[in-house]
Parts: sequence; structure tokens; C-alpha cells
Amino acid sequence: MKKIALLIISISTSLVILAQTGKVYDNLSLKSKLLNMDRKYAIYLPPDYETSQRTYPVLYLLHGGGDDQTGWVQFGEVQYITDKAIREGTATPMIIVMPDANTGRRGYMNVATNTWKYEDFFFQELMPFVEKTYRIKADKHYRAVSGLSMGGDGTFTYALHHPELFAAACPLSAGTGPASIDSTRARLKRENNNIADTAITAFYKRQSVVELLNNMPDSLKKSVRLYIDCGDDDFLYEGNCLVHIAMRKKEIPHEFRIRDGAHNWTYWRAALPEVLQFISMSFHQF
Repeated sequence: MKKIALLIISISTSLVILAQTGKVYDNLSLKSKLLNMDRKYAIYLPPDYETSQRTYPVLYLLHGGGDDQTGWVQFGEVQYITDKAIREGTATPMIIVMPDANTGRRGYMNVATNTWKYEDFFFQELMPFVEKTYRIKADKHYRAVSGLSMGGDGTFTYALHHPELFAAACPLSAGTGPASIDSTRARLKRENNNIADTAITAFYKRQSVVELLNNMPDSLKKSVRLYIDCGDDDFLYEGNCLVHIAMRKKEIPHEFRIRDGAHNWTYWRAALPEVLQFISMSFHQF
């Protein structure tokens, strides 16, 4: 009888553990008028989403170049890592939205000629859609953005363009935008020799992270909690260090981490638990 009782307890415990898992849907879509196409996204719903009526904070988690909305699901193990963090109490239950930025044209930005407006799609169509479709707290204090590489670039620019919308931003191994106006002009002229200088200058000021930081008003310095993480063997290491230096000079509060590692999923999987803990502190309004 004792063995049977222990077996029943073991099975019951296993069922409870299995019940404490979130769900991921990685092939969802919405119609975009701005991009004139259907756009895919993936979503992580926390373990108690289907059994509660509460609303949840949200993390917009951006993939890197060459991946799509399934990148963080397939390679980043977002479900396992987030479930574990929630179960262990290091992260609050949250919804994680992972949009595709690899279809039609790669990237999270509006292009210089405004013929492709992905950033406008993100803020004007994607964000309102998911925050109406799911039980999301549609408020700055419960909204965060993070991403790797190209998605880290998007994280920087989205948070700096719209500090009124995000409590926290965590760029990982991030691109930091064009290094100079001259390099921007050379690249854009190769793509379109007829592009106007005003469009080039506007694009540079909009997409250079250092330029955005240098022009940040003092009143916004503490608007978004920032956590920057890059590997010591990453080819984007220098750009992230320059951003860190610019923020130190401007006295912009931020966390800056250089860890052992390179530009790969081993690094980003290890970074995700720290990101979840950091943004959870923001959601809790530490």
C-alpha cells in the first residue's frame, strides 16, 4: 500500500509539473495594410493563462537577421526558459510576442525612402492587434522589448523612439545602427542613387543609436530601464561599447554586461533568464 501511495503521489506531482507549462503558437498571422500582406508572429502564453482571467505584462522579443518569428521558439527555447523562470519565481508570468521581420524585407525599421514601413507596422498595427486579442496590460509600466543582433538594433531604436511605451529594453549582441553619416550615405546611394540628402540625414539620425543617445533630452534619461549584454568575442562588441560610453557621458542610467561568449544561440539562451528577471523587476515597479 505504501508503494502504491508513493506512486500516486509521484504521478500527481508529475501532473502538476506538466500543468505548469506555458503554450507557444508560432504560425499565427495578422493582416497589415501598411505592408500590404499578412504578417506572421509567434506568441508565448504563461502557464495560468487559460485558467485565469487576469491580464499580463508583455515582452516583445525580436529575432535576429536570417531568423523569423520561430527563431526564439526553435533555437532560443523560449518556452522552456520562461516556464522555468516563472516556476522558480525569478520572472513574473508574462506574454511574449515574437513578430516576423524577415519577410518582404529584412529588418525592424522604416527604410530611408519610406517605401517599406516595418516600424510603423509594429506600433500602429501589430501592437494594437495583440494587445486587443490577448489579455495584455496595455500600459507602459507593463511593456518591455528585447531582441538579439538585428533584433537588438530594433530594441534600441524602438525604446529610444518611443520611451513613453516601454518600461524596459534589453538589447542583446545588438546592432547599433549606422556608424557615421558618410557610411550611411554611401550605403543608401548604392541602393538608390537618386535618394535625397535630406532623406539620408533623417535616416541616420533616426537609426544611429549613438546619435539618438547624444540627442536625448535630459527629461527622458530615466524613462526606460536599459540592460545591454554582448559577448567579448562578438563582432558587434565595439559598437555596444561605444553605446555604453555614450550613455556614461550623457549620464543615462543602464546596466552593461560583457560576458564570455560569441554571436550565437548558446550566448542568447544564457542571456534570456537575466532578461526575464530584469524586466520582471520593471513590471513590479521596483
